[in-house]
Amino acid sequence: MEEVSNKKVIINGLMLVLGVFLLAVCYNLFLLPNNFAFAGTSGIALLVKKLTGFSATLFIYLANIVLIFVSILFLGWEKTKYTIIGALLYPLMISLSYPITNVIIQYMNFDELMLISILTAVLYGFSNGLIYKSGFTTGGNDVIMQILHKYLKIPESAGLTIVNGFVIFCCLFVFGLKIAIYSFLIMIISSYFIDKVIYGIQDSKLFYIYSRKPRLIKKVIFKEFHSGFTVIPTKGGYSHAKGSLFMVAVSNKDYYKFKSRILEIDPEAFFIIDSCYEVNGGVRRPNIPFIDD
Repeated sequence: MEEVSNKKVIINGLMLVLGVFLLAVCYNLFLLPNNFAFAGTSGIALLVKKLTGFSATLFIYLANIVLIFVSILFLGWEKTKYTIIGALLYPLMISLSYPITNVIIQYMNFDELMLISILTAVLYGFSNGLIYKSGFTTGGNDVIMQILHKYLKIPESAGLTIVNGFVIFCCLFVFGLKIAIYSFLIMIISSYFIDKVIYGIQDSKLFYIYSRKPRLIKKVIFKEFHSGFTVIPTKGGYSHAKGSLFMVAVSNKDYYKFKSRILEIDPEAFFIIDSCYEVNGGVRRPNIPFIDD
């Protein structure tokens, strides 16, 4: 058990270092040269650099140190300990990766700002996804939105939107409408890649099915799709009639076929379909995960 725990710590640590390094590369390679200001201390640092000439990297160092103390004061040590390493490692990686990115940028002759924005969003989203998946953060937005959530009861997602919205609003006046729009697009696209890194790419659909023809439904699941399933006892909220709800995971490629077969058997069948990112255990057929009870 201890060996597994140590292995997980090492993997998470390597994931954090790789994620922070790629985030620093993204900053030096794309954010800083193009003034893409849309999130956290990095975005504010670009705004401050433009207005005052103050070093953006030094600003990130100072801002993250201040936010660490703010986090300890308002959120406590338990919340802050997952922020300290990333918050200090990020500006350090910016400094260490600068010579590398300075060489790479000489060979990147992209004239299309849209192409640069897409590359930025992919790298920014992928790197942040690795950081969040490791269980750590780089401070900045995360500290602010947790404080907003704790003291003002604002949902963390809404807090993130407020902070990023403020940065982009400032970007509009400092760098102009064009850069502000591209910064907004990067923020939206990168969030998609962050989710994909954290949760993975969905390979199945999860069906919850209620039908008056349970035997035929069960036969289709077993005979045609070779799938396991779970039966959940149900009770109608209005009629109080007792019944059964089938829960079954179906691969994406079988999604439409399975849905059509259910409706052929019982056109009045009630079902809910949800995305399924991971299934473990149960009855399976090759290359397709399924659930069994």
